[in-house]
Amino acid sequence: MADRNAARRIPPRETPDEDTPSTPAARSRKSAVKKSPVELDRVIHERVRLAIVSALAGARSLSFNDLKTLLDITDGNLSVHARRLEDAGFITCEKTFVDRMPRTEYQITPAGRKALDEYLDHMESLIRRVREG
Repeated sequence: MADRNAARRIPPRETPDEDTPSTPAARSRKSAVKKSPVELDRVIHERVRLAIVSALAGARSLSFNDLKTLLDITDGNLSVHARRLEDAGFITCEKTFVDRMPRTEYQITPAGRKALDEYLDHMESLIRRVREG
């Protein structure tokens, strides 16, 4: 008799080799390396993550609620995308209490500023090529 659950099984994880980065931040940086003129940094290129980094680039810091309101996204959506940016080293997250209420503040890091600048330069280059071509 065939195993009904065979299709549902998750394959075993591959063991990382010497060239595979072991931390989430290292994996994110490695995946962000551009391999061709049209390939974009996937960490920054995603719409919500680009919006988060752009908003933080124009402010000293923003709270979780400020970002959520500014970007008009859900708590879960903001949490997931902010975590991805944090794992890549592009933003920092500081959790404190203000009048016994939790407060989460985000700031862009120098690496995040650099990644955003490189992303914008790359997009400007693509736009120039299209307009000239």
